[in-house]
Amino acid sequence: MYLFQKIEEVVVQHSDARRTIGEFLLSDKNNIHQYSMDRIAKETFTSKASLTRFAKLLGYSGWKEFMYAFSHEVVQQNDSAFKDVDPNFPFASSDKTIQILEHLSSLQIQSIQDSLNLVVIEDLEKAAKLISQSKTVTIFGTSPNNYYAELLKRKLLAIGLFAIVAPSGEIGTTATALSDKDCAIVISYSGNNPEREPTSIIKYLLRKQVPIIGVTSGGKNYLRDYSTVVLNISSKERLYSKITNFTTEQSIMFILNALYAVVFSLNYDENIERKISLSRDLEPQRQATFKELSE
Repeated sequence: MYLFQKIEEVVVQHSDARRTIGEFLLSDKNNIHQYSMDRIAKETFTSKASLTRFAKLLGYSGWKEFMYAFSHEVVQQNDSAFKDVDPNFPFASSDKTIQILEHLSSLQIQSIQDSLNLVVIEDLEKAAKLISQSKTVTIFGTSPNNYYAELLKRKLLAIGLFAIVAPSGEIGTTATALSDKDCAIVISYSGNNPEREPTSIIKYLLRKQVPIIGVTSGGKNYLRDYSTVVLNISSKERLYSKITNFTTEQSIMFILNALYAVVFSLNYDENIERKISLSRDLEPQRQATFKELSE
């Protein structure tokens, strides 16, 4: 989880000076490096002591250390692939339909490109091998991530790898049934709350020595700390202040498709033969009216 997302959590969870400071930082983050501590205290109607406490709440020793980290993160965010469209508000109320579509298509392309830039090839290959060698691949996630998980499950089943998506309300029970011969894929954008699903099951997976593939956002978080291997989600969206999860959705789908593709490539010829044979056996009634689609 990035620092700007942690600040947003503080804003949502509090209604005192911490919220005021957080809102100010997020609203003027591009210029915040120009502000002295005195000015920020004045602008937020707080004090230097309040600012120091805010920094310590987020894990920093003081305001100077916090501002150094936050300013550097802002620079990195501004240098990212998202230069043409705001990932949180990609269109405005005044935009015409064609403009909305153009912005949305640009945003999706940018999200995939950013996700590609975040891929660590060695980690992706390690995750693919864990899946290919597992007795059961169990995917954990809450809505809407479990919808994307269902698509990956279907793809893995089609090449002979047994996969399930942990049912809502039974995530804990499912986790305790796994062993070190299995593999868990845990999808969580923030990855940062060990008391809530799906990250609440990490302790059970560790106890059973189940290999964990974490699919999560950048920055330090709980899921990243305890995963066997991590695949990075594009992390430019805010947690709450946005139209919807446009970029996260595209990023997760790209990551899961990339993961499936590398798994497939490990036994390419065998999987091609199995996939075609399975399609013919299960879908004999499918017919194509276009010559290009017929086989």
